Amino acid sequence: MTSTPKACRVELAGQQIELLPDPALWWPAERVLFIADLHLGKAATYRALGQPVPSGTTQANLARLDRLIDRHAPGEIVFLGDFLHAAQARTSQLLAAVEAWRDRHPALACTLVRGNHDSRAGDPPASLRIGVVDEPHPVGPFAACHHPQRQPARFVLAGHVHPTLKLHGRGRDSVRLPCFVQEGDQLILPAFGEFTGGWRVDAAPDRRLYAVGGDAVWKV
Repeated sequence: MTSTPKACRVELAGQQIELLPDPALWWPAERVLFIADLHLGKAATYRALGQPVPSGTTQANLARLDRLIDRHAPGEIVFLGDFLHAAQARTSQLLAAVEAWRDRHPALACTLVRGNHDSRAGDPPASLRIGVVDEPHPVGPFAACHHPQRQPARFVLAGHVHPTLKLHGRGRDSVRLPCFVQEGDQLILPAFGEFTGGWRVDAAPDRRLYAVGGDAVWKV
């Protein structure tokens, strides 16, 4: 029996938002999903360089996207940069898998805010019907960005740094988890993609951390 994922509800820019454990951000009033750092093809890029890294990450990422779409029925997904990892990721196998994913959701609007990896990998093929824009991209009261930054009059949603935190248990026990990071009028999303690594974020007086573990998100 599969448990129901537990989102963490927060208010950002006067809007009720859900931080999802997939991880993603859900804006229910406008039916928009925000997803950061998919990095499709990262493992394939490393394998092309002769590194013995796991395969199957692309299908795992796309399957998680399918589950999110089935659960929330969004009208739009906004990708906050780094959709493809590198030019080496543009293999016929990967592009065919992404085409098949897109064909499963033909009515879904998709927008990519270009990130630093997108500038090297190139824009997604036109056949994927993904609109491509530069940051900051206004979405209601939000500025959809890839790089963390400040934008006047808008609340920034960003990615890029793949934030994680370290929780300590008894003795020397500890665990490292992806996290959402809020600082002022900015929220940084954890990386959605498998095999992406992360940057450790420490607690600070003006910083709110939301850990992602299993099927839940909670404030730390």
